[in-house]
Order: sequence, then C-alpha cells, then structure tokens
Amino acid sequence: MASIAILPTSFARFAKRRDYEKPPQRCNCEGCPGQFVSARVPAYVKQSFSTRRARKTYTSSLGHPPNMTVDSRKLTRFAKALRGRRIGVAGDFMLDRYVWGSATRLSPEAPVPVVDFVNESQALGGAGNVARNLVALGAIVFPFGVVGEDLEGHAIRSLFDEEGMAAKGVVVDPSRVTTVKTRIVAKHHQVVRIDRERREPLSRALEDRLVRAIKAALPQLGALVLSDYDKGVVTDTLADRVLTECHRRGVPALVKPKTSRLFAYRGASMIVCNLKEAGFFVTRSLDDDESVEQAGRSLLAHFGCSAVIITRGAEGLTVFEDTSPKGFHVSATSSEISYARVGQAGVDRSAHGRQVFDVTGAGDTVLSVLALSVAARVPIREAAVLANAGAGVVVGKLGTSTVTPGELFAAVRDLM
Repeated sequence: MASIAILPTSFARFAKRRDYEKPPQRCNCEGCPGQFVSARVPAYVKQSFSTRRARKTYTSSLGHPPNMTVDSRKLTRFAKALRGRRIGVAGDFMLDRYVWGSATRLSPEAPVPVVDFVNESQALGGAGNVARNLVALGAIVFPFGVVGEDLEGHAIRSLFDEEGMAAKGVVVDPSRVTTVKTRIVAKHHQVVRIDRERREPLSRALEDRLVRAIKAALPQLGALVLSDYDKGVVTDTLADRVLTECHRRGVPALVKPKTSRLFAYRGASMIVCNLKEAGFFVTRSLDDDESVEQAGRSLLAHFGCSAVIITRGAEGLTVFEDTSPKGFHVSATSSEISYARVGQAGVDRSAHGRQVFDVTGAGDTVLSVLALSVAARVPIREAAVLANAGAGVVVGKLGTSTVTPGELFAAVRDLM
C-alpha cells in the first residue's frame, strides 16, 4: 500500500478544555528581545490517541523537520469526510473585481501603459474567499459580516446567493462603504490594484447585532472561522466575545489574525498565519527553520491555542502543537504559472515542491481545509497535508480561486 511520510502523532480533538494563565508579557531580559513569556487563557486542547507506526518515512529535501506519515487510503478517506460540514465564517467580506484588457502602447501623459478594456469579472474576496473555498469543498457555509448599502454590497449579497450561502448573518450598514479591490490585468500581468474601503471599527450597535447572529448559529456549526483583514469588522471586543462564546459552547474557532491586533485572539483553537505575519508578532525576521520553530512555540504560548500553522509560500507550511515539543513541516506542492490561468483548472502537478509564482488566496484555502478537517475530527497532521495539497491546487489558478473535492482528491493521489 502506498504511503507518504508523517511523524506519529495524536488525533486533533478540540473537546477537552484547559485553563492557562493571564495574558503574556514581553520579556525584557537581555538576549531575548521580543520574546513572549507564556500565556494562560482558556483554550481547547487535544486528547491523545496513539496512531499506527508509519510504514514509510519521507524527509524533506529542504532540510526541514521530517514530514508526516499517513496511509494513502486513510488520507483519501479523510478528504471525503470534509463534505457536508457546517462552518461559520465571520470577518471582512469584500468584492474582488478584475478588469481585463490588453496593453500595446504607453500613455503620452505619463510613462504608464494604456490598457484597452476587454471585459471584467468579480468574485467574493477577503473572508468571502474563505467562504467560497468551503462551499467549493462541499461545506454548508454561514457568513457573518457587514457590507455597505451600495452597488458593491448588493453584488456581494448576490454572489452569496449564487454560491448557495444564506446571507442572514450579513448586516447592511448604510454609512459604510463596501470594500472593493479592483485589479487591472493586461496580457496576463497585473498592472495595478485599486482599493476602495473604510476601516473604521463597527459601532457598538452593529457589533451587538453581529455577535447575536453568530451566537445564535453556533449550536449548529462544526467550526467557526474568524477571518480578519483589518477593515473594521473584527474589533478586539468582537473577537473576544465570539471566541468566549465558542469556548463556552465547545465550537472550535480558527483565526486568520491581523498584525495590528496583537492581543485580540487569545483562546482560539487554531491560529493560521503566513511567515510575514508570524515574524511581525514575534518582532524578528524568520529566515530559517530554527527561527520559525522559535516563533511557532512563542505564538502557541501567546495565543493560548492548541495549534499554530505558519504558511511559508514556496516552502509549504509548518505546524506547531501545544502537545508536541517540535513542529513538523509539509513541503509545497505547487507550480509556476501566469495570469492566463485565472479561474482555470489546475496545471499538471506530477512533481512536488516546485516554485510558487503567485500564492494569492492560498492561505484562505489552507484555512478552509483546516476548518473542515477540525469539524470532521481529522487528525491535525493529516489535516495539514490535505490543506497543503489544496493550496498547491489554488496557486495553479491565479487570483482568488477555490479547490473542488475532485481536485483535492487528485492532489492527494499525486502525493502517493
């Protein structure tokens, strides 16, 4: 039987609670600037279950810690278990708009290309891209956010309908401008991006309304994703109230944090961030495996969570668990492509660990697959392999794209 490499581990169960100490303080000792002293906050921890010894072991050629080991049939079974899960997505929903054209000349007014319009398209962005990924993988998704009473806000609500998502949890604020990111693309190259947004925090009345909607839905959810893009919806108080309620009801909460809120997400079950964000949190650059390892352990203590996943672009991702003394690494499974493939099927991926040309939306795919895996009680390490495989598909479709179950199954087969 085919197998891929993963170290023996415990099953990820977010059923048992443990209390930690008060919020962490920065250590001022000479020689460890920026380090976090351990934190103690309410968090879900995993119950340990031993797993079979792997038949075959694989060590990353990049020099990372050894990857996981899992039976191929078991991994496929886990991938099939993701369908039909009920997941909530709360955060900053926005509209991703693409303006497509061709450019063959420079403007006489300035040294910039003149783009001749061909067509345009739009899709859910921000937290909406997480929701799209979940729907594409067969989940039942409940979005929670705020949009403006404008054409773009109406477009977002229409896209919810097209994706089969009930928008009851999306509040309309007449005083708010819906966030829109417009990308102008000429000859498969992005020329410029134009952002239209307001970042003021929600009013207390709107926050209360949104929190009530989330609380009412929690009993029917397998997991909740908090996707923060720093557009004003996820305030410190909203994050605290929602995570506290998730804790009380036993609903796993996965958070994509924003660097402007260092102390807002304590008590989350899982934190998913990229290398740049992780480096910001620990106030130092992460240039090698050792620095990433130290950052992962520090973030586990800081957020008081069960797991921290750091996505590393072309180098895949690294996972840290509160029950394991060392992190483990999953190598990238991506390929080099161009803007000509936006929205198209993924490219051939018969080789692994290749160069990533653009990772737009790949982090959202990782977050989506992990959320479904937690809801389906998939062990964390196997969940990481699935999430990494999904991300490898998405980077083959430039722009904010999604992965289907069929594409995920194919990517899993390619790992064997």
